[in-house]
Amino acid sequence: MDLFLFSVDPLRGGDVVAAGAAGIVVDWERRGKERRQLGEGTQISTDTPEDLSRMRAATDGRVICRLNGYGPWTGDEVEDAIARGADELLLPMVRTAESVDRTLDLVAGRCGLGILIETQDAVAAAAELAARPLSRIYVGLNDLRIDRRSDQLFRPLVDGTVDAVRAAVTQPFGVGGLTLPGGGFPVPGEVLAAELVRLRTDFTFLRRSFTADMQGRDPWVEVPRLLAHLADLRRADPVAAETNRQRLLAVTRPVAPVSPSPDPVGVGSSA
Repeated sequence: MDLFLFSVDPLRGGDVVAAGAAGIVVDWERRGKERRQLGEGTQISTDTPEDLSRMRAATDGRVICRLNGYGPWTGDEVEDAIARGADELLLPMVRTAESVDRTLDLVAGRCGLGILIETQDAVAAAAELAARPLSRIYVGLNDLRIDRRSDQLFRPLVDGTVDAVRAAVTQPFGVGGLTLPGGGFPVPGEVLAAELVRLRTDFTFLRRSFTADMQGRDPWVEVPRLLAHLADLRRADPVAAETNRQRLLAVTRPVAPVSPSPDPVGVGSSA
């Protein structure tokens, strides 16, 4: 499984890639994101074009640039990212195949283009979107939860949504994000990692939790340890795999509403 670190720190990012991660993501997405994610406690990037240039110079790994969602600005963003050395672009908040087709036309084969499926419209159009010549497809759980007006981040992993998208995708497929073994909340890292292995996930992202858990740790130790953990999960026996699946189901099971207790005799009555 390829690991991609969101980072604009040339030293730390370069070390994580050299230690075994596949590459770096520089994140330009912020148009409308603060309004869309208001009150959600999510991470909104402040990465700049100059950050992309710095990260390109810092690593021989793959460098991916996440653009803003499709709009009149997309052409300029595509040109700038390619000029600064991006190997791939990621188009977020996809809703229609037309926006993907227009972005592919702008890219014109000069680098890869991946998409993020993080709206219900994109989930419904997954097979149509996967028919495009895309470099990768990723299911974004945070924005999908917001788009669905759901309070359960990991529900698409257990309600059949991610399985259905996975079945439609032939390109490299990603979902979720990982941190170091032993970390992760509310889903333990090893449980989420096991689910990614079950889904035959080709890549995933290392973001806020990973960066926090890596404080004071050596990437030359921790990145190989994470990769070895994933390799162990791929070799896990069916009983262990089912145990992890049941742990995921338990964490994501909807909580039944609590019925009010019967009113004791005479309490709260008007008599």
